[in-house]
Amino acid sequence: MDEKLIQRLESAVARLEAFSSGFRPGSSPDGIDDAPMDPAILAYDDLIAQFVGRFSSAAEKIGGKVLEVTKILEEAFSVQKELLTKIKQTQKPDIANLGEFLKPLNEVIMKANALTEGRRSDFFNHLKTAGDSLTALAWIAYSGKDCGMSLPIAHVEESWQMAEFYNNKILVEYKTKDPNHVEWAKALKELYLPGLRDYVKSFYPLGPVWSPTGKTTVAAPTPTPSKAPAPKVPAPPTPPPASLFSSESSNASSSQPKKGMAAVFQEISSEKPVTAGLRKVTDDMKTKNRTDRTGIVGASVKDTPTSSPSFSKAGPPKLELQMGRKWVVENQIGRKNLVIDDCDAKQSVYVYGCKDSVLQIQGKVNNITVDKCTKMGIVFTDVVAACEIVNCNRVEVQCQGSAPTISVDNTTGCQLYLSKDSLETSITTAKSSEINVLVPGSGTDGDWGEHALPQQFIHVFKDGHFVTTPVSHSGA
Repeated sequence: MDEKLIQRLESAVARLEAFSSGFRPGSSPDGIDDAPMDPAILAYDDLIAQFVGRFSSAAEKIGGKVLEVTKILEEAFSVQKELLTKIKQTQKPDIANLGEFLKPLNEVIMKANALTEGRRSDFFNHLKTAGDSLTALAWIAYSGKDCGMSLPIAHVEESWQMAEFYNNKILVEYKTKDPNHVEWAKALKELYLPGLRDYVKSFYPLGPVWSPTGKTTVAAPTPTPSKAPAPKVPAPPTPPPASLFSSESSNASSSQPKKGMAAVFQEISSEKPVTAGLRKVTDDMKTKNRTDRTGIVGASVKDTPTSSPSFSKAGPPKLELQMGRKWVVENQIGRKNLVIDDCDAKQSVYVYGCKDSVLQIQGKVNNITVDKCTKMGIVFTDVVAACEIVNCNRVEVQCQGSAPTISVDNTTGCQLYLSKDSLETSITTAKSSEINVLVPGSGTDGDWGEHALPQQFIHVFKDGHFVTTPVSHSGA
């Protein structure tokens, strides 16, 4: 409390000195000298002093990669302050130039995410938390209700929800090991909630306010005649969501005749020789499984309105690439032909709040997270880090390539389809039930083998400690 009080007093003194020495009404016609005196900019300085200082102090005690990613996070907040200052002096740019204007912030965020690539370090959860949390700074790109983003306040909250999954892992792992890591995780959360969220709520609830009479400095890279902007439209790293949905609707007719999620998997796998046997598996599972098994999702009753999918009350549907680093798929309902085909190993995929839909990821990505989804199908090729399934109900995940780790947490009813290249994957389950893993047979046309992962265990106290063994499951 004393340190926080001292920081706030120092910030207040700095503001008073700035007003007394630097504020001269009408002294700068362009508003450049007066920009730092803006209350929003001064409040941003308070935000950094109050929250980032505590966060950095904990990182210095830890050192290593944690300190490195913390420095990058400090740089990102500093860059956003510079952009907010420029916004006060600049007219609102068009879509093409907005990407160029936000390029410095995007580069810093890419630098943070680059630390999570390659072999996992001992501080992977720290790096992942910091990297994912920086997506919250993209609220500055909000330009209206048709821009494909949530309102700035909601965007900050949603972005932290993605990062909090890894932040909670830090709190659990270091709860009794090292208080510095716990302090780091708590300080990072407070930086965004309530820190950044309350700041945006107070000054930019409807997005950044551009100067109506400022300079058009952002338009400088395209001073040529009107023909020049045309080839520059696809230049920003974030493709417009409309193009993704348009490609989705163009393929809708091919998947409509089929019924149920299993049929959709048949259509997808029919184009992939490596999963040619999947067609037989789904047919067998329809006949041999009992009616009370929930491993196979039957959607025959609700598939009739698929041609006009409903929308989630939680928010508008999304399928977009944010800041060039993360694909966000949210609130998709009744869409069986979602496709991400323009991805690379540096990008991650976050699927949230989807129901009765199928997403196909064509290409290698860094990480896949499926959160709070129901009757959802995921088909992916390769993943560098992990595929994580959290808080889901009745989902099917098919790996057509390789995946080092698959994590299933707090999920009921999950079917995992592994390819021959992914048989060595490490599968971790916690607080989950009805988890079945299907592996390919030995022959080219061999039947797939189904294995139920244990969800019950026997604990026997023997020789001074408990011995735990799983309860065997029958394959009836």
